[in-house]
Amino acid sequence: MADQHRHANVELFHPHEHQCDLDFGHDHHDDDPANSAHLLKGSEMRRLMAASSMTALMLVVEIAGGLLTNSLALISDAGHMLTHLLALTIAFLATIFAMRPPTEKKSFGYYRLEILAALFNGVTLLLITAWIIYEAYARFYNPVPIASLQMFVIALLGLIVNIVTTYILSSSNRGGINIRSAFLHMIGDTLSSVGVVAAALIIYYTGWVIIDPILSILLSIAILIWSYQLIKESINILLESTPKDIDLNELTESFKAIDEVKDIHDLHVWTLTSNMYALSAHLSIKNMHISDTMHLLRRINFLLCQKYKIGHTAIQFECDGVERYPFHHTHQKI
Repeated sequence: MADQHRHANVELFHPHEHQCDLDFGHDHHDDDPANSAHLLKGSEMRRLMAASSMTALMLVVEIAGGLLTNSLALISDAGHMLTHLLALTIAFLATIFAMRPPTEKKSFGYYRLEILAALFNGVTLLLITAWIIYEAYARFYNPVPIASLQMFVIALLGLIVNIVTTYILSSSNRGGINIRSAFLHMIGDTLSSVGVVAAALIIYYTGWVIIDPILSILLSIAILIWSYQLIKESINILLESTPKDIDLNELTESFKAIDEVKDIHDLHVWTLTSNMYALSAHLSIKNMHISDTMHLLRRINFLLCQKYKIGHTAIQFECDGVERYPFHHTHQKI
């Protein structure tokens, strides 16, 4: 009886069934989904806190080291550290807000905060990169002496911290755009630390200080590419664009392949947040009993979940062959 009551509640509040074992950010009503979700988020938060602490410490060291050694490459790497610290901090805050339940005013909860945070992070990357390129340009005309040995030691320490931080994030769930962007940033910063270590060695053995601004510009170009992709993805989600991995023509044909479905119109697919897709559509179907439409709805949602990873749907059925009349205002004399 308890199981029957439980399934009845599921039917009442969540009319489509998740038989594909995919998680789109909403509960699947298994043993204890709320507890499982909080355990997952708690694990992510601990990893984010550890990565943020290490990144913040290394940020201070690289800024101080860059100023002491006159290395723009170190300061550039510190700029990377700052953007990554912002990414980690924003991802941490977005995770906290994403755990908050929906309200009457925000029926989908706070998932979109993750996208806003990612957009902010991308714009911040652009601004810092512009400053680094400006400083590098100035140093081509006015080279400054660099303490290469101290630069090497600090860069090597930064490389070790980046490797450890990247490993911490690699064990976390990188499905969300913020976790994924922070992870990719750390990979990029690890590579840039390798470049700074190499530059310090070149300057130490050859005295070519010009390698410092050259490396800074190369690193800045990589950051510009990442920031552009991050901003583009964030804006597309905020504009409710069709997800890039879903073809509307193919989706339409999948609907029409169902025997009971005659036609489809007003089809819309958009992204709520990372890996959480929504769909609304009007389906013209054969004339059938209302009870039969529930079985049809389950089959449709199963298809959408399995093939397209769409977990939130709003589907309106229209009976084929029944003429739809517009509403008329009637006037009654009293």
